[in-house]
Amino acid sequence: MAAVAKVDADGYPTFQLGKPRFDQSTFWGRYRHFLDVIDPRTLFTTKAGLSEASQLLEDYRNGNLPEGVSNKQLWEAQKIKTAILHPDTGEKIFMPFRMSGFVPFGTPIVVGMLLPNQTMATTIFWQWINQTHNACVNYANRNATKPTPVSRFVQGYLGAVTSAVGIAVGLNVLVKKARGFSPTTRMVVQRFIPFPAVATANVFNLVLMRNNEMREGIDVTDKEGHLVGTSKTAAKHALFETAVSRVVITALVTGIPPAIMLPLQRTAWLLARPRMVMPMHAVVCTAAFGFALPIAIALFPQYSEISTSKLEPEIQAATQELTVIYNKGL
Repeated sequence: MAAVAKVDADGYPTFQLGKPRFDQSTFWGRYRHFLDVIDPRTLFTTKAGLSEASQLLEDYRNGNLPEGVSNKQLWEAQKIKTAILHPDTGEKIFMPFRMSGFVPFGTPIVVGMLLPNQTMATTIFWQWINQTHNACVNYANRNATKPTPVSRFVQGYLGAVTSAVGIAVGLNVLVKKARGFSPTTRMVVQRFIPFPAVATANVFNLVLMRNNEMREGIDVTDKEGHLVGTSKTAAKHALFETAVSRVVITALVTGIPPAIMLPLQRTAWLLARPRMVMPMHAVVCTAAFGFALPIAIALFPQYSEISTSKLEPEIQAATQELTVIYNKGL
């Protein structure tokens, strides 16, 4: 699970095919790993660049690596390939739905959701477009080893859109009708309405999309990767950790921009330059998104350990290991 600690003169550890470059047992290692995963520079990789990276990794796999190839080149090649190609199907992921495209393509949506003075129509539109983008990213990066019916993705999408729009519109109506709010307080409260709407929708989508894991369980393995069994308890842990990550990223992405922009808009500089409010808003949203995404998904290891004693009797009977490993998903 962890990358080799020894590094070469370029600061890169010995290359391991299919393994992360950074230590996944620490938050800092996971954070650096996900900075690589969401690096938007891979969006500019040409067809020739992808082909070259794939060939280099294939040569490494077959033991035909050309002389003089460095660890840095191998790690960069793996970063490019995993950013562009689906790990199960080997097909190209459409650029806006890659993890490396999540921030640049998702930021305009965040900017739209956090615009002040939203009407009911704009609230519905931005919540709908946000959940549509999320659904497409989820589908494009799905686990394709066990085919999931498209109907389940549609169910999750409709549930997320309904809950996001319902909560956002409902809260906006309540705030507008509230008599005890001053105009300033009303404006501040409205700027933070996207958080409960998006957070609830994201968790709702997660439960709808992955409810089969709670019913059937997920695979748990020993440290050598051998399958021990299927556990519903591990599935609950995986879903809880994923839900926490999604709520944290929503809180940071929808909370940081209003917290910064509200006092900024009162400064003399912006009051004298009202046309700069929107560009400044976009910059703050982009920075918040890029800051929040790797932090949120690095909170928990991708592959987590759980004590065997906490799992089902059949799991405990199937292994002598004190802990087993499960994949929490994203």
